Amino acid sequence: MTVPPLTTEERRAALAKAAAVRRERAEVREALKRGRLSLGEVLAADSDAVRRMPVRALLESLPAIGKARAARLLGELEISESRRVRGLGIQQRDRLLERFDPQD
Repeated sequence: MTVPPLTTEERRAALAKAAAVRRERAEVREALKRGRLSLGEVLAADSDAVRRMPVRALLESLPAIGKARAARLLGELEISESRRVRGLGIQQRDRLLERFDPQD
């Protein structure tokens, strides 16, 4: 199946949309890292950009969690490496919040 060719305007709009999504995700990751947002607030976000973010990237944005620890935590919490925020089940979401956001 071939992708239909895009006009210059369509391509420009798609690039602008992709840049806006990357910028929003970067802002969310930075806010998590700095403590301006809690994990509960991020998981409750209605933003499509956040909902499509990999859970692994979200965990890596938390203070003191790098790639190795995020991978280990995903295993402990029984969450697939490729799972996106919107694909989290209720129990997976609860386990994440219990672990990282106990006040919610």
